[in-house]
Amino acid sequence: MKKLFTAILLVMSVMGLSSCSYNSMVQMDENVKAKWGAVESQYQRRADLIPNLVNTVKGVANFEKSTLVDVTNARARATSIQVDPTKLTPETIQKYQAAQGQLSTALGRLLVASENYPQLKANDNFTALQAQLEGTENRINIARLDFNSAVQEYNSKIRSFPANITAKMFGFTEKGYFQAEAGASKVPTVQF
Repeated sequence: MKKLFTAILLVMSVMGLSSCSYNSMVQMDENVKAKWGAVESQYQRRADLIPNLVNTVKGVANFEKSTLVDVTNARARATSIQVDPTKLTPETIQKYQAAQGQLSTALGRLLVASENYPQLKANDNFTALQAQLEGTENRINIARLDFNSAVQEYNSKIRSFPANITAKMFGFTEKGYFQAEAGASKVPTVQF
């Protein structure tokens, strides 16, 4: 009888230590999902701007078709990948980030190639869309930083004692981070 009482007391103590951790883990998990939604929202904003940019470029310049096709195809690939916020594993985030990286590269080529078309640079619509894309890229960066901060806070919580006991009991697992793309540490070469 004494052993049963001790076992029950021990279980209740562990649950008492970790009960408040459960609620905070749920809140942090929801915060990570909300931050992920903000990241996706900013990427969607960029994807929505791209058709306008491409149509403006088409209308003003006899432009390199391959560049426009690359941008259009990269946008299609980037918008086709959907990540379930409940499964933010490093692998799914890397897959999503790779598709978005291809789109960023294609947009970069489009903006650099536009330097060869003075009538395009003078077009107010193109200039406005270019400014919108630059602003969107900044918003994407901020959203990714906010997401990584939320993931860091969540991952730290579920790995800390005694919260790690609750995390294991209720299936809370580590979330993945956005990471720099391969080759991002190299300084790009700009030639005129």
